[in-house]
Amino acid sequence: MKRSHWAVLIILIVLILDQASKIYVKTHFEYGGGFDIFGIKWAKIYFVENKGMAYGLELGGVYGKLLLSLFRIIMILVLIYILAKLIESKEKLSLIISFSLIIAGAFGNIIDSAFYGMIFSETPKFHGGIAQLFPEGGGYAGFLHGKVVDMLYFPMVDTYLPGWIPFWGGERFIFFQPVFNIADSAITVGVISLLLFNRSYFKNKSEEKKEKIVSGEEE
Repeated sequence: MKRSHWAVLIILIVLILDQASKIYVKTHFEYGGGFDIFGIKWAKIYFVENKGMAYGLELGGVYGKLLLSLFRIIMILVLIYILAKLIESKEKLSLIISFSLIIAGAFGNIIDSAFYGMIFSETPKFHGGIAQLFPEGGGYAGFLHGKVVDMLYFPMVDTYLPGWIPFWGGERFIFFQPVFNIADSAITVGVISLLLFNRSYFKNKSEEKKEKIVSGEEE
């Protein structure tokens, strides 16, 4: 299969899984609702929403949200350009897969930000209730101001620390607190893959640039 076909296939698979899981969770669970995956206490579906970046991080305010959304769009365009050049240069498949995962994850979350506010009703946080898709009264926010849906939660350690432990004693301790989604996972896997298996590509590019500067081809 051609490299371009691999890239398109990976992006489509991630987007379909990401959006299907988000729409299902948002239209079937109350805010904070969910269940244990296969009955495992530290692997949960736990529905929350965030206004910002991956893993529940946020950039505050209306303008912060807009800036973040525009930044995501620009980054997606840059990454697509890089991916096209990698495919044209017939770079190794692992590098193309890594960039495809990052693009798919970034695109998956920008879909939430761009359109979810327009097509969903608000999910009530304090008095229960489930969001509706295409509500009669319209959505809860405008273009690029939607919230990102998160649902994957893995509190591998969830316990209360003894009171004698300095600073944290007597409080609840959760080892891994972020709630994330499939798009976040794709970005993380793509970045880790670049760092672990494709460092040679960036090293070679750096050496090529140095050679051009030395030879006077690039100022």
